Amino acid sequence: MLNALETVAREAGRMMLDRQEAAIHRKEGHYNFVTERDLQIQEFLRERLAALLPGSRFFSEEQDNEGLSDDPTWIVDPIDGTINYMRGRRCSAVSVALLRDRSPVYAAVYDPFADEMFSAEKGGGCLLNGQPVQVSETSYEQALITVGTTPYETELMRLGMQAAYAVLREAGDIRRTGSAALDLAWVACGRTDAFFEMRLSPWDFAGGALLVLEAGGRLCDPQRDAVNYGLPSRILAANPLCYQPVLDILRRAEAGSLEAL
Repeated sequence: MLNALETVAREAGRMMLDRQEAAIHRKEGHYNFVTERDLQIQEFLRERLAALLPGSRFFSEEQDNEGLSDDPTWIVDPIDGTINYMRGRRCSAVSVALLRDRSPVYAAVYDPFADEMFSAEKGGGCLLNGQPVQVSETSYEQALITVGTTPYETELMRLGMQAAYAVLREAGDIRRTGSAALDLAWVACGRTDAFFEMRLSPWDFAGGALLVLEAGGRLCDPQRDAVNYGLPSRILAANPLCYQPVLDILRRAEAGSLEAL
């Protein structure tokens, strides 16, 4: 199954590289867009994944979704990092996860610009282009941490920036990429040491979450601890050394005990 999923994700990624007729449409919310290529890739994935696992359900960003069930379900983001894609920033990915009993068991996050395939099977470790990878062993004081800005929700944006400021004062440095799927993949392979955002949708994090866990990292929703893959969630992913310090900051942000910006 994993090899077949990688093949499908690569084909979808090749579609990303063809930008012809990628018309842009505004969606509800601040600075929120979808391109024709998102929609085309989504329909390609719907067809190919249904053939890969007949009877499975399909849960994706660019459609109205029913609630998550225990049935085998594909959670898909056809282009994670749409704004980057629109602006030619070459930091976007196809993200696909297969859930059974509401938990990821297979995942593929493909960056076609770098030709990097991050993939994982539950219990089988995390791979980058077929080679095993693990989270870093970098300490919190030396950590490079990526953050998401949650631009669609003003209050969560404020909390996230307060947390980012607190992290920046204690850790090494922070980055903002604009693709949560790649942020999670980069934690999994040790390029960065932690990632957090105050609200992500399941298609943003489902694939990357399995990568992190299979690479030896830790992942949670700081509000609920356990991650609900059927709902928008706060997400923290980190290597074991950075996990608790960043979690403490996120919970202090939630409690209103961080320094105001």
